Amino acid sequence: MMKSIVEEKLVSFKTLEQKVFAYVCELGRMITQIILENYDDELAKERDKKAYRDKGKRETSIKTVYGEVEYSRRVYRTESEDGEAAYIYLLDQAMQMEKIGLISTNLAEKIALTVTEAPYRVSADVISDTCGQTISHGGVWNLIQQLGERISEEEEYAVQQMEADQTEGKRAVGILFEEMDGVWLRMQDSRHKKAPKQEMKVFTMYEGWDADSPKRSSLVNKKMLAGMEKSGSFHQKREALIEKIYDADEIGQRILNGDGGSWIKETYDPETIYQLDRFHIYKEIKKKIRDGVAQDQIREMLEQKKVDEMLEYIQIYADSIESDDAKDKGSEKARELYRYLYNNKEGLLPYQERGIELPEAGEGIIYKNMGVQESQNCTTITLRMKHRRMRWSENGANNMAKALYRKENRELIDTIERYTDGLIFTMQMEEIIQTLSAAKAPKKDGKGNPYVEAITHHMPLLDAMRTASRKAFERAFC
Repeated sequence: MMKSIVEEKLVSFKTLEQKVFAYVCELGRMITQIILENYDDELAKERDKKAYRDKGKRETSIKTVYGEVEYSRRVYRTESEDGEAAYIYLLDQAMQMEKIGLISTNLAEKIALTVTEAPYRVSADVISDTCGQTISHGGVWNLIQQLGERISEEEEYAVQQMEADQTEGKRAVGILFEEMDGVWLRMQDSRHKKAPKQEMKVFTMYEGWDADSPKRSSLVNKKMLAGMEKSGSFHQKREALIEKIYDADEIGQRILNGDGGSWIKETYDPETIYQLDRFHIYKEIKKKIRDGVAQDQIREMLEQKKVDEMLEYIQIYADSIESDDAKDKGSEKARELYRYLYNNKEGLLPYQERGIELPEAGEGIIYKNMGVQESQNCTTITLRMKHRRMRWSENGANNMAKALYRKENRELIDTIERYTDGLIFTMQMEEIIQTLSAAKAPKKDGKGNPYVEAITHHMPLLDAMRTASRKAFERAFC
């Protein structure tokens, strides 16, 4: 490849860049292969030979940002705890590849960050065009499924800790604000046929608003949770998330804001203050009441905290517009609004207007009107998972939701590293490279590069004819 670059007299910079990139990726794959196989040799020497019997080498590969690295590693016969024969790869165990598959941390991070912004096919094209690794949309999909399943396992483990009174939360807080809402998604069945819509549950908690923020709209210590679980399971995970951070007994007051859905009111703490989300109240008023003057009257009475008068007004309005015309639904819709507001009567007034003594805000925190969940839904879930004629399977939607909320919590990279970062060697890089030399490298004048000069096997760049471009490349990297 370097020869073709030198011999071509007229090439665009784009072509030059592509060819240099391909060559460097090829060199990176070769070096990685050498390091992995050498590390496997070291593990073979240090193993307990009575416990692990060498049964020969097997070929495999690992996907990296500079392409797929093919290498061989030994398989060993051993015994499981119940005395059954088992076959393992010590190299795979050392690299923790059994957790999420043969894929490097860097590549996994790039795939996850890309696919949380763009569809699977687009993400596959972006990764294939910008990395040395070619990947299909199916490969991208597989990674997200495995990652989502691992995150779900972490959530379930947190629930088990909570139920065993082994939670990690130590933080005390005056008020913990909680908001919940649902996002309705188009679904598909196992045959990719259209299925009924399902609601994804989304939860946000925070301690207040940043007093030093220019617009005072930044949430303090915001954390999110999302998933397709049933309400009982979702609330368990929500409570486990809270107790993973906070000491539940040291939370002064919990305030929950929601749209009135029955599943939202299933709180763990009976002393939680519930309020009906203002956005949804006004949305329902506009949707159910067709007369503009009546809309204004209802909103005004609500703002003046005249709840009983407002409900009575809606009843009178519904009676006044009742019609014998079966097609006229005005009265029916007005009564639907009445039932919606009446069933959530205890939550119609905001928490600040109920005469409740609230803990003082901490330093740098202010308290404001709640109602951030719609915005959080949009930025975290909706922009990626709705519109564009997307349809989801239940598991596929759940796994994507796990990646999306971890990204919003700024925990996605740490999560990926826990399941892919196995390339942690017991030897220093210099020691690995030096083992490649069958004999000591001959001494040469000048500083040189100890890593490159220790390698005595064939290296295309170093062993080839020294053209001007190769000398420049060697000066830059060697």
